[in-house]
Amino acid sequence: MSQGIVVIAQNTVNTDYIKCAEVLGKQLKKLMPNTHTSLITNDIEYSKYFDQVIALPYGDLDIEGTWKLINDWQVYEASPYDYTIKLEADLFLTQSIDYYWDVCKLKNVVICTKIRNFKQEISQERFYRKFIDDNKLPDVYNSITYFKKSDFAAQFFEIVKDVFLNWKEYRAILKCKISEEATTDWAYAIACHIMGLENTTLPNFDSMSMVHMKQFINNLLIEDWTDKLVYEVSEYSLKINTIPQLYPFHYHIKDFANKL
Repeated sequence: MSQGIVVIAQNTVNTDYIKCAEVLGKQLKKLMPNTHTSLITNDIEYSKYFDQVIALPYGDLDIEGTWKLINDWQVYEASPYDYTIKLEADLFLTQSIDYYWDVCKLKNVVICTKIRNFKQEISQERFYRKFIDDNKLPDVYNSITYFKKSDFAAQFFEIVKDVFLNWKEYRAILKCKISEEATTDWAYAIACHIMGLENTTLPNFDSMSMVHMKQFINNLLIEDWTDKLVYEVSEYSLKINTIPQLYPFHYHIKDFANKL
């Protein structure tokens, strides 16, 4: 049975997500050289940092070119693996996550439920989670997602698809602003709620978490942490204010890919 890591990435008007994805793909090859990797995108046909580049099976549904998240549900069908770990493009790894397979393999779907600040502490910051809290939804982060090809996982991603394609109807019955956009985290949270939190997460698996560099999670005065904190990058190490980053690092400020 095959297993591998996929990254879904599409450029927008303002952000080069392909560059972010290739930085991640290059790092995966260093840290996990025996792991199969695929880039899912319509933007390029070949990348030396991934084993293969796979086109979105249903094409780019983002007509206006500004909200590529609407294509995320296609990752289930696009993945060529029986067991898949999906990583967001703007993550950086400093060590292997091979052990995820052994912990997650008995489940059909596992979504990350914990984030950390750069000090490696699990964060309880709720500033960015108003939609989750107001609607009493599972507190999940799609940036790290495991799924197994199965009827259960197929149904999970059908719900994610339904949320994105019918967001106006969902928004009308949810507690949120009339202008609230459908994010991947929101769609996954709704799917986890419907399919059962106990079936879609491993809350005691603390290692399946990421450092998230948003402002308030890290108690910063400005959004761009790269202007405030000291970072040191080497081939197998990343330190922020001298603290080694041991978990998948969601750098958030996309231009940081140029430093990596």
